[in-house]
Amino acid sequence: MRQTTTPTTGAHRLPGEPADHDMLLVSCQNVSITFGEGSASVVAVHGSDASVTAGSRVAIAGPSGSGKSTLLHLMAGFERPTSGTVTWPALPEPEADPTRDIGVVFQSPSLVPTLNVFENVALPLYLAGEPPAVITDRVRASLQLVGAGELENRLPDELSGGQAQRVAVARVLAQQPRLILADEPTGQLDHDTGQRVVDALLATADELGAALIVTTHDEEVAQRLATRWSMHDGRLQTTAPVAGVLR
Repeated sequence: MRQTTTPTTGAHRLPGEPADHDMLLVSCQNVSITFGEGSASVVAVHGSDASVTAGSRVAIAGPSGSGKSTLLHLMAGFERPTSGTVTWPALPEPEADPTRDIGVVFQSPSLVPTLNVFENVALPLYLAGEPPAVITDRVRASLQLVGAGELENRLPDELSGGQAQRVAVARVLAQQPRLILADEPTGQLDHDTGQRVVDALLATADELGAALIVTTHDEEVAQRLATRWSMHDGRLQTTAPVAGVLR
């Protein structure tokens, strides 16, 4: 069972406010997760340790099937480890406040097909009970930041893949999270569109002072984040920040 600590709560940081880089947002300690049982079981993550502090920019590189997505899901609270612990020392429990402090960009945009762009970006805010005026301001500001302001009345099937992914990033920005987890956000996009999505993620994290974790098997994407971790066969290797980051 996952064990957690009591979160340290306080005033939510405003967009653009500097991050406290000593603030520990998520910690994985000797985390493993196994899917299935017996001879059919698969160990997706093996005994991994990782810590993410406010303002971090981390790329988790590795081939498809290496466990990157599963590790991200553990950090988001979507999966429970078979052994080890995941804690969120400076964040509310994901179950208690899933829409505000942790924002997740999935491999595919995951937009609701019957809602237009504005409604898709606004949905988590409606669920969180934000006032209508706040929702409108946040949604429009977020769409502008990712260059999708003119799309707000379109339905998802009227969008290109790149446009849909930028809308998904806007949905995360509108939540004003302190931790952004992006799972292969460029994996299904062409090079130029993928780079625009990374631009939007970095701008979002900078605007909010949020930590940004991106899984990728694209070396060019990985080089744009200050810290490189690698994952192979479910085993995570963390490293120090690297020089020469491409922005």
